[in-house]
Amino acid sequence: SLGNGKSTINVLGVGSGTGEQDLKMIRILQAAHPGVFIDNEIVEPNPQHVAAYKELVNQAPDLQNVSFIWHQLTSSEYKQQVKEKGAHKKFDFIHMIQMLYRVEDIPNTIKFFHSRLDHHGKLLIIILSDSSGWATLWKKYRHCLPSTDSGHYITSNGITDILKRLGFEYAVFEFPSGWDITECFIEGDPVGSLMMDFLTGTKNFLGTAPPGLRQRLQEALCQPECSSKKDGRIIFSNNLSMIVVE
Repeated sequence: SLGNGKSTINVLGVGSGTGEQDLKMIRILQAAHPGVFIDNEIVEPNPQHVAAYKELVNQAPDLQNVSFIWHQLTSSEYKQQVKEKGAHKKFDFIHMIQMLYRVEDIPNTIKFFHSRLDHHGKLLIIILSDSSGWATLWKKYRHCLPSTDSGHYITSNGITDILKRLGFEYAVFEFPSGWDITECFIEGDPVGSLMMDFLTGTKNFLGTAPPGLRQRLQEALCQPECSSKKDGRIIFSNNLSMIVVE
């Protein structure tokens, strides 16, 4: 239903990274609205990610009906720029995929981007589900993680609480996902070492963490509310929630 009857569909990606997910969604829009022009704007602060996204677009032969504008800004910098310019452009579709963990003021960020929606527009927020192993790690086993990661430990319920307070209509769709972390438990495995860095938000976690902390985290990762075992492998629950805001 996005952009029904319009000659141009306006899309805004917030924290789009290197663009793979954006282009998947654009191709779905193209298939649903053949011949319709798609005006795609991107807010992404990382210059390497912006460069990779542009390269991806340059290599895609099927995007002739799509325009791209990149804003190399954080979401708060973009918000400030829009307010200073007094810009009134509205969007049919705005998406924020796995990016709210790094936002300082989540309620005001959601409120601002929701205000940029056109009539019948939709805001898509994808965030870790409360049924994920991440949610359990952050809530129940926080003491097993180093104190260096500065992200907000926000999951789907935290976002829907904000949406309720703001009085916005929304629907939640659960997306089951698993991540094989077996290598985390193999001594000296280079892939396992990188996985532990990702899980903890800490460079060289295994090389720098006290042995007790390392052991506590490995034990926590094996708990049934974090992971399951399948064919001798350890599968971490990476479930996501897709929240569609009207």
